[in-house]
Amino acid sequence: MKYKVLVLDLDGTLTNSKKKITDYTKKILLNLQKKGVHIVLASGRPEYGIWPLARELELEKYGGYILAFNGGKIVECSTKKTIFEQTIEYSYVQEIYEQVKDKKVALLTYENDSLITETPKDFYVEKESFINKMKIKGVEDFIQYISFPITKCLITGDGTYLERLEKKLQEYFKDELSIYRSEPFFLEIMPPLIDKAKSLEKLLRYLDCSRKEMVACGDGLNDLTMIEYAGIGVAMDNAQPVLKEKSDFVTLSNDQDGVAEAVKHFWKEIA
Repeated sequence: MKYKVLVLDLDGTLTNSKKKITDYTKKILLNLQKKGVHIVLASGRPEYGIWPLARELELEKYGGYILAFNGGKIVECSTKKTIFEQTIEYSYVQEIYEQVKDKKVALLTYENDSLITETPKDFYVEKESFINKMKIKGVEDFIQYISFPITKCLITGDGTYLERLEKKLQEYFKDELSIYRSEPFFLEIMPPLIDKAKSLEKLLRYLDCSRKEMVACGDGLNDLTMIEYAGIGVAMDNAQPVLKEKSDFVTLSNDQDGVAEAVKHFWKEIA
């Protein structure tokens, strides 16, 4: 087969507006894996929030991978082995907190099956909880509570405001942290030099595959690097405009089984 790896963003790409994988798309992806193609679920979600979809697609059986935290962690599903992980230095967590504590935003991170935040009733924190099926644990002092390594902080708030805050934080931290929005209302803060493309490069070396053998599908701003990196970059019809401009192919929307249609386009033998 010309293409050996299929990388899928989750929200707005693999899942429809109800956060579900349709039966049709599931059938197509199972057939693709039976042909020996590796599926990688690449998301800003924590690992915990990706596993239910990985199990639904039987990635443990067929040799798939989870790329969590926008590339901060890569897990081999069949063995549960972590093949790559990078965390944020604690001193930076403290600086992040100081930079946003007086702003009109919420700050959270992840611990096992819980979201950790000082603002548990925030609308967007609750949205992140719903997306990942994770509990919200409200704490009085975020910095005092964080005594364990973390891979990502998430800032949530109004999209217009976050756009300005994103630029300010990028200027402040420069190349010491990776800072970008996955959605207008979600601002991701990651270790330096972490994005989906850089982590996929590591995974391809592990698989002994080239980027020309990879197809990647996405819709959000945090998918841009992998869309440009992949041999074939696929944008959903519901994707951000810049993603469509940079992609090699635009498929149907996530509510029209766009992932399945892309698979059928690039793997003609899949029905």
